[in-house]
Amino acid sequence: MITTTKAIVLSKLRYRDNDLIIKCYTEHYGVLSFLLHGVLKSRKGLNKTAYFQLLSQLQLVMVYQPNKSLQTIKEAKINHLYSSLHSNILKSAMVMFLSEVLSNALKEEEKNETLFSYLETTLLWLDAHSDYSNFHLLFLLNLTKYLGFYPEKMHLECDFFNLQDGKFENEPTNDYAISGENLILLKTLLGMKFDTLTSIKLNVKQRQSFLNVMLLYFELHLGNFKKPKSLQVLNQVFN
Repeated sequence: MITTTKAIVLSKLRYRDNDLIIKCYTEHYGVLSFLLHGVLKSRKGLNKTAYFQLLSQLQLVMVYQPNKSLQTIKEAKINHLYSSLHSNILKSAMVMFLSEVLSNALKEEEKNETLFSYLETTLLWLDAHSDYSNFHLLFLLNLTKYLGFYPEKMHLECDFFNLQDGKFENEPTNDYAISGENLILLKTLLGMKFDTLTSIKLNVKQRQSFLNVMLLYFELHLGNFKKPKSLQVLNQVFN
């Protein structure tokens, strides 16, 4: 069946000499992988590797076959042309990190247009803004809404947050309770809009500490989630 869908590139892997396998989150079909024959040697039409940079937003005409692990693209074009996401070194490091998180977290071939819209609009926000050092923290926290483990907002007055159960508590009931600065930042970010992120002032140590908390939160709730290899690069760039 020939169909059209918007897609966001999550990962790419060289296959043989001139082929690429790319994984995308699509608006209509969830996670799909595609085999691009000869994309690394051809200069025409579809076969432009620049189209398939991490987190690129594309419009795909594809031959969709539900039972195939690798789909076929007939035509691809850029849906949103970024102005800085791939050219700014700091943003590129964040793109590498976020794409790895998404590739790990989004496993199922399930349609979720609300999630797709969230990814689409937040990446455009990141592309357009110059103050984004805390972007990934709110991005990851909000992503948990669509993955099914957004923190319960009851009992915000409590002194601990249980990462394993996703709720606030008066006393820690396991080894995964956070308190102190990380708890304050979590409460601050809950319900915050990206446009007000500049009001939060964090040093490198605080930012990295909360990011580690968020990654642990993902690990506890997503069985096969692994800490991104690109985390070290991200921490170095934002040091």
